Amino acid sequence: MRLLILCLMVVASIPVVAQSSDANTPAVMDVIPVADSVGLYDKFEARLVIKSNFVNPFDPEDIDIMATFVSPSGKKWNIPGFYQYTFGTMWKLRFSPNETGTWTYTVHVRDRHGESTSSKYSLRAIPSKFKGPVRIADNKRYLEYGNGSPFYGVGLWYNGKVTGENLDDLKSKGVNFISNFITPLETMGSGVGRYDQDICGRIDDLFALCEEREILISLNLWFHSFLSETVWGGFNIRWHTNPYQQVTSSREFFRSTAAWKYQEKLYRYFIARWGYSRSLAIWFIVDEINGTDGWVSGDSVQAGRWTKNVHDYFKANDPYNHPTTGTRSGGLKEFFHDGYQATDIAAREIYEAQGYPINHAGTIDSATTHPVKDSYLNYANQIKTIWDGYKKPVIIGETGWDHTFYEPGMPGYIAAHHNALWVSLTTGAAMTPFWWAYSSKLNDVIASKQLLWIRKFTDNIPFGRMTNPVRVPVKIAGAEGFAMQGGSVIFGWVVDPVADVAGDQISIAAGRSGKYKLRLYHTWRGEFIKEEELSTTTDEVTFTIPSLHTTQSHANYIGQDVAFIVEFVKELPVADGKSKGKKPGRR
Repeated sequence: MRLLILCLMVVASIPVVAQSSDANTPAVMDVIPVADSVGLYDKFEARLVIKSNFVNPFDPEDIDIMATFVSPSGKKWNIPGFYQYTFGTMWKLRFSPNETGTWTYTVHVRDRHGESTSSKYSLRAIPSKFKGPVRIADNKRYLEYGNGSPFYGVGLWYNGKVTGENLDDLKSKGVNFISNFITPLETMGSGVGRYDQDICGRIDDLFALCEEREILISLNLWFHSFLSETVWGGFNIRWHTNPYQQVTSSREFFRSTAAWKYQEKLYRYFIARWGYSRSLAIWFIVDEINGTDGWVSGDSVQAGRWTKNVHDYFKANDPYNHPTTGTRSGGLKEFFHDGYQATDIAAREIYEAQGYPINHAGTIDSATTHPVKDSYLNYANQIKTIWDGYKKPVIIGETGWDHTFYEPGMPGYIAAHHNALWVSLTTGAAMTPFWWAYSSKLNDVIASKQLLWIRKFTDNIPFGRMTNPVRVPVKIAGAEGFAMQGGSVIFGWVVDPVADVAGDQISIAAGRSGKYKLRLYHTWRGEFIKEEELSTTTDEVTFTIPSLHTTQSHANYIGQDVAFIVEFVKELPVADGKSKGKKPGRR
């Protein structure tokens, strides 16, 4: 009797399903959520029990599962389900709410025999500590979190096996994002149109590790080597592992309609399985597209169109609207105009030894280029060019490694890395340069507290809230200065790679007279060392960098560079009681 009662209870718990009397019609038999409530921007996950007839569980033409979520404010979200065999169920649903309150949702299933929709379910979204995924800010130049709080990316490329221990170490050094290229989901073992579940499981683990630590991921979907049959040689050739060779050649990949049909289903699976994640910062469509046969011996113009097609697919189908980007390789002449135009974030690569002004003399004494100065100017000039030309967020999507003048580990390499961080920030980049790469070869140099020091500085800047951000002139005798202004905030960096900046006078074109607050930042110590109020009756703000001295036998030196934040406080009063000051906006 007890067994009979239990069976009746289970049957009673199954919701009523809207379906036809045809026995072959698919049906949603049950929805099994991990929990009925979820924190704002956190992961809601449910297993789906579905009756259906299909051949390929990854093919939405065989079986299409789509949930419709309705927010408390009435907005509808279409979220695809995906195949993942777990505890006797084959399907899952992942979602992340961006409003608190009660959400409702239904699950729709369609196969070749018909379609049906489940009963209505609900989930409760509760307040959380999470800020949400990043998005393009209203000023179109910087990024911000989903809740509107500022974001400036500090990080690097980290490929291969990602561990929690290494992420903890990186987080302690200020890192809030990594860029990671993945092995394609489609392998010669799975075949095209089917996705290797071991690889998918490793990507699940990657997102779980990063979500726990509030570290974001720039997820590189196509690494150039997997689309290369002949280009660049060595490990840069991995087309032989790519099952797309079953439907097209490497040189025709970007124009093949058969390949594109499979790609659309692949990108849908990415959205379904990982689009929910607040740790997903960027869909990095392709890394170094010119390292592929489709570019070199196919059609580079079509490769650019393909980049836009992938971007357009994500814009049309990713309900979270994660930003996109993509790159051409790091040579001076490898300018990716089509990619900068097509994607949300314009990503320029810089490998200085590939055509940029760099010391070729083999000695510093007789060289016409300065190995430190010309290095940071390479970054400044490229960022300025793209900032001015494309009116969108700019990043250096790959750089570093040993494609430099100084060898990794040399003091000059450390200085070049340091300067690249600061000049990129103060010429308009939305994230630190994506340095290649986290590894035993470079970690002593690039996975250092230099990242923490710039993170502590950028945490004080309201990037996404800066109105009409522009570059502003900085004057410093015998050295260089770089600065950005938006609204009442100016931040910048000055550097003298030959001597130092001790005692130097700085003048900034602030745009109006008035009172300002200056905060001076020691970039090698990671702390603000001076704060003072400045007054000016002109359009310029002027201050002097202090000379520091050894104190009680301890080092105390300003060094060759310093950063600053200058904030407008108020206009100057005049004798008749009216304020005196000219509003910015002349640029």
